Amino acid sequence: MARHVKKKAAVRSQTRAEREARVELAACYRDFARRGMDDSIYTHLSARIPGTENEFLFIGFGLLFGEMTASRLMTVGVDGANIGGGPDEVNPAGWVVHRTVYEAVPEARCAMHLHTVAGVAVSARKEGLLPINQFAVTHVGQVAYHAYDGPGLRPVEQRRFVKDLGGRRMMFLRNHGTLTWGRTVAEAYTLMHYLERTCAIQVAALAGGGELALPDKRVIARTAKTGQGTGNASFGEIGFRAMMRRLDREDPSYRD
Repeated sequence: MARHVKKKAAVRSQTRAEREARVELAACYRDFARRGMDDSIYTHLSARIPGTENEFLFIGFGLLFGEMTASRLMTVGVDGANIGGGPDEVNPAGWVVHRTVYEAVPEARCAMHLHTVAGVAVSARKEGLLPINQFAVTHVGQVAYHAYDGPGLRPVEQRRFVKDLGGRRMMFLRNHGTLTWGRTVAEAYTLMHYLERTCAIQVAALAGGGELALPDKRVIARTAKTGQGTGNASFGEIGFRAMMRRLDREDPSYRD
């Protein structure tokens, strides 16, 4: 049974940058819920609060992605303690994944971890992600893999996790799910969108039977070298804003 970390603190005022980060992260929760990419209460997205090093936005344990709003996001310390003064609690087994990323990668401003059917399915295959569509080809060599070691991250596993991640912004947690981090919320979201979409394409292609049509190795190498979107912190910004406009039309309550 998961233990919970809770620490009461006085509610503090929010900067404009924090408010924007809250709205953006809440939009990600709602969009993933709309697309059926959540897993009851067991996956999570986080963001570092702008202007801070050790304060983060996170989902309270027991809440659904579809219930998240900008104001409902918790403020937690790097240890997972509730420092925002709200009533919610943190599941430490969920937070430790995010803490490990943020401590290992100081430039990370957002981290996302999902358990979709397609993402877990690809994580469980020895060959991992195959270069069968443009995104997968472009990001060859930029996806990390971490072997399953049970639920949560034991201290010794955290060290292996950091080594396996190696600064790459996408990772398969074998037999578990997917993870992305970004220098902006938009970057982390866009990487997760394409990573998960590629997983769904791969599962569908393999289910069809027959032989896969893989691009020529020289084409793969040339395409990966261009690194479309990689190295650019604004990767995905235009598409991310389009996603938020759709949410604003359909249900703007995520901004509350």
